[in-house]
Amino acid sequence: MESFFGPAFEGVERLASLLEAHASERGLMGPREMERLWDRHLANSGVLAAFLPRAGLVVDVGSGAGLPGLVLALMRPDLRFELVDSMKRRTDWLEEAVKELGLMNVSVTRARAEDLGERSDGAAVVSRAVARLDKLAAWTAGLLAPGGVFLALKGSGAAEELSSCQGALGRAGLTGAEVLSAAPPGVLEPTYIIRAIKA
Repeated sequence: MESFFGPAFEGVERLASLLEAHASERGLMGPREMERLWDRHLANSGVLAAFLPRAGLVVDVGSGAGLPGLVLALMRPDLRFELVDSMKRRTDWLEEAVKELGLMNVSVTRARAEDLGERSDGAAVVSRAVARLDKLAAWTAGLLAPGGVFLALKGSGAAEELSSCQGALGRAGLTGAEVLSAAPPGVLEPTYIIRAIKA
């Protein structure tokens, strides 16, 4: 894992410690998830780093425990991140984690993704286990600037979900949708990513 996270590994270790100490008691993650924290959650989130743009703002919608947003902010300090969640207990956690991790490139917003409007200021929107693809596209495409990247972490049914939601992505102004897969070293299950570009 150290080679996968590179210079961010120490920060990701601190994040893991914070999650192990607080995620279960604060209702951010189930107790059983702690057993698979590194491969199922941290590495799974980190895979997105390679698909992010070179510069700009990345909006993590439904950030929850900070996955993938906090992991990506540690791995890509050259980018700005906005972590969005609608629940106060989650945004409280995110603000505390940002402070504990010393992240200067992260802001936290308490809101529902669909209430953020047509801002068109994002270089990328990322999400993990938030909603079905058609809803996600409708909620988040307006956050992207033209040419911005839509990245959704999905399970093994990603291709089937994309096939059934192609029309919704097009109506949201997202083009070139495709399913990508990647697996960090030592992780047997690949991570599936749906990527599209804002027209």
